[in-house]
Amino acid sequence: MKKLLLSAILFTALVSCKEDDKMNNQDINYAKLPQEFPFSNLVTINGVDVINGGFGSGAAAHPNRKGEFYVITDRGPNTDYLNGKKFPAPDFTPTIMHFKINAEGNIEVIKYIKLKNPSGKPITGLPNPAGMGSTGETAYDSSGNVLGTDNYGLDSESIVAAADGTFWVSDEYGPHIVHYSADGVELERISPIGVNTGPRKLPAVLAKRRANRGMEGLCITPDGKTLIGTIQSTMYVPTKALATNTTLTRIVTFDIATGQTKQYLYKQNGGGSDSVCDITAISNTEFLVIERDGNFGSQGGTKKVYRINIAGASDVNGTDITAVDGMKINNKTLEQSTWDEIANAGIKPVSKVLAVDLVAKLGYEHDKFEGIVYLGNNKLAVFNDDDFGILDDGNGNPKAKILPKTGKVDKGTMYVVDIQ
Repeated sequence: MKKLLLSAILFTALVSCKEDDKMNNQDINYAKLPQEFPFSNLVTINGVDVINGGFGSGAAAHPNRKGEFYVITDRGPNTDYLNGKKFPAPDFTPTIMHFKINAEGNIEVIKYIKLKNPSGKPITGLPNPAGMGSTGETAYDSSGNVLGTDNYGLDSESIVAAADGTFWVSDEYGPHIVHYSADGVELERISPIGVNTGPRKLPAVLAKRRANRGMEGLCITPDGKTLIGTIQSTMYVPTKALATNTTLTRIVTFDIATGQTKQYLYKQNGGGSDSVCDITAISNTEFLVIERDGNFGSQGGTKKVYRINIAGASDVNGTDITAVDGMKINNKTLEQSTWDEIANAGIKPVSKVLAVDLVAKLGYEHDKFEGIVYLGNNKLAVFNDDDFGILDDGNGNPKAKILPKTGKVDKGTMYVVDIQ
């Protein structure tokens, strides 16, 4: 009798496991995409609604549950003003949204996670003070009054969801890579040498990122050992005037266990004002990377994804990561050097091939194509930064951000596309 009972239990367990495996391996229903994220109004300025959106600056898949994702905002709504930015909602906290594609194929929000300082207090997106990652920007409120700074402030741009439930977030201030608990509390802040936020550092040269062009992308290798970050555009090394190679930008890797870093060169197709944005891993050496310009897709904008490989690329970290100008060639920085000079020095950039052109493939309308997640089987999830539904009116005030093809206010939207 006991043997029969045990056999029945084992049989039931096996059937249950098989059913669970079947459920876990089911294809998620993406047929209802694209879909907009839910939103509410954050604040109204001069009759213009600033939406509580912004989700899509970066994206990551849940490491253990298929069909669940995380998207993150940047520092919050802002407009250009004098030598800095107006923040119409200065108390805004950069936030992670956890959502899933439910059984009906619709986006369902699971929870929001606000980012917090080590004491558990919600941070803001206000700039860091001098010595802690400052970009030199001054923050103003909507009336033009000067705001303060935030030691733990973040212009968050990308997110990694680690297998242990914690998050790694990259930003455009320091640039920083910040490790957060599952509840969004800061555990560690990793910055270039000279930023006194912890013992582990990024290469000092990264502090010469342009304002608003810091570490735009971040992902983790499938083995869970290494973070891979992308710098958005050519850095000002040694100075803005002398950084003449406008198609050169950098990829930095960070070994989570040891803190060791490497750097690789990335050659942009457009250069100048174009951006290298989010990055997602295919393997430990192969990745997908966004290149985009600032135009709406329906107005001739460039929104492309490239498949890159770092396996054959040269590490340009140099022998001293405290060197503020990094590795040099014939006494010139890499940003001062032409691609021919770089090649003659035996330095190879990452290899790249086009994976998908979103404008050609989807008629993609948004301007800020900023988040990607590789889903496997040559499928890619795509997200946009909606800028909280506003643009700058040219005088530092918000105006509605209208998509030119549909005439609708831009909102964070998820797409899925096949890639080469």
